[in-house]
Amino acid sequence: MNRESGRTPLLRAVDLRKDFPVAGSGGLLRRPRTFTAVDGVSFDLHAGETLALVGESGSGKSTTARLASRLVDVTSGTVLLDGTDVTRATGQQLARVRRTVQVVFQDPFSSLNPRHTVERIVTAPLRYQGRAVPGGARAFTRGLMERVGLNPDHSERYPSQFSGGQAQRIGIARALAVRPRVLVCDEAVSALDVSVQAQIIDLLRSLQAEEGFACLFIAHDLAVVRQIATSVAVMTQGRIVEAGARDDVFDRPQDDYTTSLLRAVPRIPAEWDAERRERAAQRAAGTVGTR
Repeated sequence: MNRESGRTPLLRAVDLRKDFPVAGSGGLLRRPRTFTAVDGVSFDLHAGETLALVGESGSGKSTTARLASRLVDVTSGTVLLDGTDVTRATGQQLARVRRTVQVVFQDPFSSLNPRHTVERIVTAPLRYQGRAVPGGARAFTRGLMERVGLNPDHSERYPSQFSGGQAQRIGIARALAVRPRVLVCDEAVSALDVSVQAQIIDLLRSLQAEEGFACLFIAHDLAVVRQIATSVAVMTQGRIVEAGARDDVFDRPQDDYTTSLLRAVPRIPAEWDAERRERAAQRAAGTVGTR
């Protein structure tokens, strides 16, 4: 994707493949069977762009994200970060990948240590990389909490003392602590209420406008994807079957699978949408009466 632009992408995946062994399939005289979760996936991701990988559960999109962020080793293929091959990176080179690529996970509570305060959680990436915390841990954490819409005075609280949406904001603050150039969001809003989803999407867009990072956004909810993505890649059975600019994929799908996904998205009747827009305009103008 986007290879005609002539720009070096921040993140490039080339022909990624991932095979997992099938439990109990091997034996003394039998070769273990494997399941191919990702099969020949390629894409480019540039600064300031959001590429959404979409598809049904089991399509391979989350595994692709883990391969691209080097959380999982590839079976074959290549991952390039800012033009450098990091597919087999170890040691200091892998540490550089960790500084450049950060992940926000689906379930914020499972990815936040329940025994650590927000301050300790948010500053963990810097400590693990042996880097000093600018301005001290307390001030640094308070600044990040304010940026993601949390009360800075709550930096000594624990994850269990926050709502799901607030916990996800903590996860985003932790990811931003090292000022990554690529942010991977793996179903980062799928477990949240619709109203909270909208808040997190708005937050991500605002932070991206400020920082200029690239975003690899994994989702199965196409309504959410349309709000945040600049480009879309549709996956099924471990392969990308269609990719392109967001509006092209949504308005002019070329693949039958993409069409079936779009048909499954709930539609708001035109008259309902018109009424919603009119009332929103009235509220903005302060002309809506109370009932």
